[in-house]
Amino acid sequence: MSAIATAIALLLLAGLVTALARPSARAAARGNAVVIGVAAVACAEPAWRALSNGEPLALSLPWSVPGGAFAVALDPLSAFFLLPVAALSALSALYGVGYLEHTDPRRARTIWLCFDVLLAGMLLVLIARNAVLFVVSWELMSLAAWALVAFGQAGAEARRAGWIYLVAAHTGSVALLLVFAILADAAAGQLSFEAIATHGAVGLPSTWVLGLGLVGFGVKAGMIPLHVWLPEAHAAAPSHVSALMSGAMVTLGLYGLLRLAVLLGPLPQSAGLVLAILGLGGALLGVALALHQRDLKRALAYSSVENLGLMTLGLGLAVWGGAKGSAAVALFGLMAALLHVWNHAAMKGLLFFAAGAVQHAAGTRDLERLGGLLRRMPVTGACFVLGAVAISGLPPLNGFASEWLLYRGLIELALGSAATAGVVASLAAALLALVGGLAAACFLRLVGIAFLGESRSPEASVAHEGSGLLWGPAVLLAAACVTLALFPGSVVRLAAPVAGQLLGPGLASAGAVQQTAGALSPIGVAAALGCAAFVVGAGLVTAWMRARSGRRQETWACGYALPSVRMQYTARSFSELLAARFLPRWLAPRVRVPTLEGCFPASAALVSEDRDPLTSGVYEPLFAALAGRFARLRALQQGNAHFYLTYILSVVLVALAWISWRTGWMP
Repeated sequence: MSAIATAIALLLLAGLVTALARPSARAAARGNAVVIGVAAVACAEPAWRALSNGEPLALSLPWSVPGGAFAVALDPLSAFFLLPVAALSALSALYGVGYLEHTDPRRARTIWLCFDVLLAGMLLVLIARNAVLFVVSWELMSLAAWALVAFGQAGAEARRAGWIYLVAAHTGSVALLLVFAILADAAAGQLSFEAIATHGAVGLPSTWVLGLGLVGFGVKAGMIPLHVWLPEAHAAAPSHVSALMSGAMVTLGLYGLLRLAVLLGPLPQSAGLVLAILGLGGALLGVALALHQRDLKRALAYSSVENLGLMTLGLGLAVWGGAKGSAAVALFGLMAALLHVWNHAAMKGLLFFAAGAVQHAAGTRDLERLGGLLRRMPVTGACFVLGAVAISGLPPLNGFASEWLLYRGLIELALGSAATAGVVASLAAALLALVGGLAAACFLRLVGIAFLGESRSPEASVAHEGSGLLWGPAVLLAAACVTLALFPGSVVRLAAPVAGQLLGPGLASAGAVQQTAGALSPIGVAAALGCAAFVVGAGLVTAWMRARSGRRQETWACGYALPSVRMQYTARSFSELLAARFLPRWLAPRVRVPTLEGCFPASAALVSEDRDPLTSGVYEPLFAALAGRFARLRALQQGNAHFYLTYILSVVLVALAWISWRTGWMP
């Protein structure tokens, strides 16, 4: 534990040094990346030991905060989430050195400081064992992420995204404060996790605690309908920050739910049903909205909503199976969620790195202005294609392995349940297949429009591969995707202590875990054969294309004498059939067709809006109405200190009167 505590201190110190460095000192950014890499290794080593040996580590230091204590520990649950956080942070820092090389020095220094604070907050969240320390770490992480979103790039879009994220994050923080207040009250005022876990859920209003916990942690995990901050923030943040937030930070919401389950003890069956419904609904909504996004990073952000939904579905199956005593359903669901945590970190980090390289080279994220990038950026394009195949859940890559466990869990539930539950589980499996099909269509669109065809803008026509700092981390994550596809059973076996911690030794016995890992053995073999076939096929195709390199022929242009880039599919037309005809009206993009009048009509444009229906239809009208009502309170803002002192005195007197009446001091 001392290594992790030292790593956190090094991160904060490195961020401060980088922020105070001279504007021309690029070496400070490189040194900061080195420190982040060292901190990642220092955190990964004890985390690996905690998973391998199953022995928790603990450290307690004095902290003069009322009710708080700097009590930290590393158990299997923390260690399992710590490993992808450490690995992705090191690669994101390396990528950020190249990505921010030509950024304004003052803005770059601010980004590096907030980036280091974000990492320190994430690490503290994972190891905190005191409610006060946990909330402080959670708020530190949230505020650092807000600064990176709001000030990472110039412009009104980034500031708007930052405020949306700030409101959402503090809504979650208020819910978490209430959760820990209720838990501390049940634990006789003690705020340590050990004391809270000892008292468990005895005498607690469990519905309120679980509901507030679902809001507090669900905001960070992007659960519907609390996901609206996620596409705004991920699109506005610098790409290496987007990769870390999407691949690691949002999964800490799932970690929070699992930690709450450890503190409360076994959850009721109804909690599993709620999680499964929210997860499957989030997966469907996320992939449906990603299908017609014009912004490349917004499409990836909505894909994160989909993948977090898949993890939540797995947690719902685990809770349901645990409450029913079904080891197969519980283990398939839990291992699917845990395996997808690692898969998602690799896949989404890879895709955001590639998207950032595209934006860095072409100067835009607009799909309608990209095209033909695979020829000009072969390494970035190949990495993006690999990540697209993986995150679509297609064999033989790693995304298929975790989704296969979800299918197995739903099938086990369908076969081992009564008529109603069996039909619902079968329907859920069918909807999961629909999610996979829509995800494949979504990423086929992104690859086809952005990387294939001809360039749709002058900027895309001159795009080229960036420095090794931009494509090197993407290559490493692509290798991680292949490795996870080849050895998914090893990750499941490594997660055995986590399953024992969450489900108990009865359901998560060694034999049951081994059986769950064995279900992935054919997947690993198929992945090995598929990768070998791909390498051989790619070599043959490359040799054939080189043999034909001297012969060039124009593609038949349907009779047009002069082919044009406008003859290609646009991003909108590519997905129009599914988005406008298949999806419900409230999920489809809104299209405004102008009406032309007169012999010489004025110029007009067709406008397509792909906004989130919950943002435009629920939250914006709600907050507009609230803003109008709260505006009436401006009369209280007199700017006079005497008025403010009067307000404070009045509130204190009312509070004292209330306390006196409740405690019987007054007749």
